[in-house]
Amino acid sequence: MPSRRELIQLTDAEVRDYLNSTKTLIIISNGNDGYPHPMPMWFYVDDAGCVYCTTFRKSQKVLNFTRDTKATLLVESGEEYADLKSVLIYAATEVLDDFDTVCDTLVRITTKGQEVDETQREKLLGAVSKTAAKRIVLKFTPERYISWDHAKLAGKY
Repeated sequence: MPSRRELIQLTDAEVRDYLNSTKTLIIISNGNDGYPHPMPMWFYVDDAGCVYCTTFRKSQKVLNFTRDTKATLLVESGEEYADLKSVLIYAATEVLDDFDTVCDTLVRITTKGQEVDETQREKLLGAVSKTAAKRIVLKFTPERYISWDHAKLAGKY
């Protein structure tokens, strides 16, 4: 008989679907003072499972990830105990400082979950290019996942 932990764990496909259906995750870097530094960020996930977001190049997150590339990422939902669902990702972070990568990432985040034709994409690229020079990309390569979905217990705790 599977353990309760095994019962509520999401499959790889469920993790992927959940991440693709969610707009905001909490990224947690290690601050210089030893305290975790959690911040909500919009994101997208590529076909290889890497998570991307952008931030201003002079932000505290960038300084923290430059010192220590370890990151914890959290996506969660549910208002009642029976509905709690989360994916926790332990990841290695890369800071990507490339204008085209920043623009592409901004467009992918903006259009997450939407069908966009090439004309719309080009228009969005033009719009995001105005702020892209001030930004960088944070790329998170997952090393380990922890997940749970209490709805899988069907009210039996």
